[in-house]
Amino acid sequence: MNFEIDHTSKIPLHYQVEELLRYMIELPEYQKGEFLPPENEMAKKLGVSRNTIRQATNKLEYEGLIVRKKGYGTKVAEKSFTTQLNSWHSFTQEMSEKGILFKNYLIQSEIVEAEEKIAGFFNVPVNTKVLRVTRLRGDDSGPFVYFESYLHPRMGVLENEDFSQPLYELLEAKYNTPVTVSREKIKARIASKITADRLHIKQGEPVLIRERFVSDPGNRPVEYNIGFYIAEKFTYSIEIRR
Repeated sequence: MNFEIDHTSKIPLHYQVEELLRYMIELPEYQKGEFLPPENEMAKKLGVSRNTIRQATNKLEYEGLIVRKKGYGTKVAEKSFTTQLNSWHSFTQEMSEKGILFKNYLIQSEIVEAEEKIAGFFNVPVNTKVLRVTRLRGDDSGPFVYFESYLHPRMGVLENEDFSQPLYELLEAKYNTPVTVSREKIKARIASKITADRLHIKQGEPVLIRERFVSDPGNRPVEYNIGFYIAEKFTYSIEIRR
């Protein structure tokens, strides 16, 4: 294996490291459980900063391809059953296709500092300024889902946009950013006091948490989205073909 990158290339170093790591984790020794070289060792061999290595490994970790074990190192994640959606849409499009009428109880946008998880997915430094769009949606009986969307600063989305419209249509039509890939994580949790107050339910009631890691055709990060659904009002159905 040619363990090197091209420092004269216009391709950003962390993208080159990411592609190198994607190749490495498919090698038999790493598939069998061997730990990847330490970050400082890889940084030294490749002639890059440790932060560049961390940017690349963060992306693979968020995709579920590698796991970090404190005190031991980084290794390939064990294979798991993964479902891929044949199609996916913004919440507005999903509801419209099902003929479900909904209302916006809250739409708010503001510039915030990216926390480590979001910065890692976006491949930007922690505390980078990003746009957060908050939406509380439901029907006549009350709210049933709370969303927080964080948009990559690369796109330059304005804080005063009309975010009541389908987000992905807005990104493509006005900001020339089509989205093609959504990697999702779904889990069940009991509602914290903050979530319970937002959704008008009791603290401790079950909620469905859905995370989206959305990318464009070049696999560049576009949006990190997290939604909190009232569990009894939603069934998440996936069709799987062999």
